This record gives sequence, C-alpha cells and structure tokens, in this order.
Amino acid sequence: MTGDYQAGSKVDFDRLYEVTYPRLFGTVLAIVRDRAAAEDCVQEAFLRAYRRWSSWRGEAPAEAWIFRIAINVAISHRRAERLHEVGELIRRLGRPQPEDPTRLTDPDLLRELRALPPKQAVALILRHVHGYTNREIAFALGVPERTIASRLAGARAQLKVRLQPALLGTRRGHRVPTGD
Repeated sequence: MTGDYQAGSKVDFDRLYEVTYPRLFGTVLAIVRDRAAAEDCVQEAFLRAYRRWSSWRGEAPAEAWIFRIAINVAISHRRAERLHEVGELIRRLGRPQPEDPTRLTDPDLLRELRALPPKQAVALILRHVHGYTNREIAFALGVPERTIASRLAGARAQLKVRLQPALLGTRRGHRVPTGD
C-alpha cells in the first residue's frame, strides 16, 4: 500500500523505501548514466529524506517528495561530474587560446540571453551550457518535457532573429556595430 504515511514513523519510512527504491533507482540511473553513481545518489537521497522525515508535512505524496530529493541529488552529481571533467580537460590541454574577434562576444550573447523570457533562458542555459537533456530539465523544473521543447524552440527562434545580423556581418570579415 502506498500513500498513507505518517511523518517520523520508521515503519512508514521503511515502507516508502521498499515501495520507491526500484523506480527511484531506475530514474536516477537514467540521469547519471552510471550504476555505481546511481546507487550512491539514491543512498544519499534516502539519507537526506530520513533526516527530514519527521518534518515531512504531507502536502505532496511521500513518493513525489523522495523523487524530488533524488532528482536534485542526481542533477548535483552530474553538475559536479561535469565540473571535474572540465577541470581535467583544462589540465590536459592547457589554457584556452585567445578568442577569435570575428565571433560573437560573451557580452553580445549575454545581452541576448537577458532579453529572452526567463523560462526560455533557463531552459536554453540548462540544455546548451550545462548539457542536461530535455527530460532532466523537465524533472528539475517540474514541467512536462514538451514544455521544455517548446521553450527551447522559442528561445532558439528569438536568438536566431536577434543574432542573425551580427552573424552575417562576421561572415563577411567585419563586425556589425551593436549600438553599445
């Protein structure tokens, strides 16, 4: 039986663990893509949940609560893993080469990102800067995956329209003034 849990009850927490572990492990494994890391993340999620079990208010189902904790742990793990990979890459390759002056500069891109609606900008950054999948972003933001796809499409369309004049100017070998 699921659903009827008493906050702080060890018996109920044990039942929550038994009921949710298989699906939770499968979900986390899909996010972190490594069996050992998924086991660590699920263990950490249950540990965090157990520490807060007495304060769980029951406003949302306990299953959804533990899934949210586990997804946050998994996303944090992926973020730390990516930072470690970037650090290793920098150590192996050395310092990056100076930026090509004919490419769009960070201020140009940042200005255009700030001009996007916040929900579109968040989706775009999580997808293309942090490398999360649409499914992971949807889980993290608590929205359907199709909503993320729609936000990304809208953001890309707006950026294409707004950045195209600058991109066309750089292809001819000169920068188009941005008015700054």
